[in-house]
Amino acid sequence: MPVYAGEKMNTAILSDKRKSIAGTVYTVISFAMWGVLPGYWKMLQSVPADEIVCHRIIWTFVISIVLVLFTGRREALLNILKNRKFRVIVFFSSLTIVSNWLIYVYAVNTGHIVEASLGYFINPLVSILLGMIVLRERLTRIQITALILAACAVIYMAVDLGSFPWIALSLAFTFGLYGLIKKMGDLDSIASLGVETLFLLPAAGYIIIFKEYSGTGAMGNSSLALVLVLLGTGVVSAVPLFLFAQGARMIPLSRIGFIQYISPSIMLLIGVAVYGENFSFTHTVSFSLIWCALILYTSSGLLKKGRAFYSE
Repeated sequence: MPVYAGEKMNTAILSDKRKSIAGTVYTVISFAMWGVLPGYWKMLQSVPADEIVCHRIIWTFVISIVLVLFTGRREALLNILKNRKFRVIVFFSSLTIVSNWLIYVYAVNTGHIVEASLGYFINPLVSILLGMIVLRERLTRIQITALILAACAVIYMAVDLGSFPWIALSLAFTFGLYGLIKKMGDLDSIASLGVETLFLLPAAGYIIIFKEYSGTGAMGNSSLALVLVLLGTGVVSAVPLFLFAQGARMIPLSRIGFIQYISPSIMLLIGVAVYGENFSFTHTVSFSLIWCALILYTSSGLLKKGRAFYSE
């Protein structure tokens, strides 16, 4: 039977709709998984942060290589290893991500989940700033206003609490730099994660072997349940990134911009409601300024998209 143009169009629309729904689901799950990670790291509270990160590197390498092989990314991984420029890019991205991991685990296990969530709320604004400085991107007035509001939030918190919010800013800038480096390299996310952890593997392996040999390592002094949680650090690191990479290909960037706030929002709720961290008036003011900045930032993107649509 002949297939009419209308039927073809309906099939294409249905296929795009399914792809959009699947992409949204993948992306929401990935950010939700990142949001509940504080609960996972809390289960490892008895283990030093540096040792947790070393295990995270080792088991993330294992899981990412498995994903590379099962999703046909072997060529992408080999291309990174063969190309000197790509190796340099991935080396620097590995330094930023390991710094981010270390600060994040330390923050969670020392009772600073609220400040960590602030860092990931600030992160999109830091990305704008880095884009302006490094990539020479021009900012709109709305984006400049958003950056000023974010700066006011940080300054207010530092002055009123009497301490610099270094955890929030360190997380925001390390993850912002990680994103910038990955953007400049335009590399496959799973393959590059495999190479990043490969570069970090010798140091992580040495530290774990040294700790286990000296009798202070967590693997040899913990229950089977804790050992399994350590082994699972690779899964909770690589799987959300894989789901995000899949989803990001199927949905527009503007939708990802909305969805990304799921993660720090869940973190904030977990910090306050589950672990009883303090959320003072100072936090209320600072977070309110950040949320206003994020509304401005998001609306600027939507306005730009709307103008482009009507100009066509």
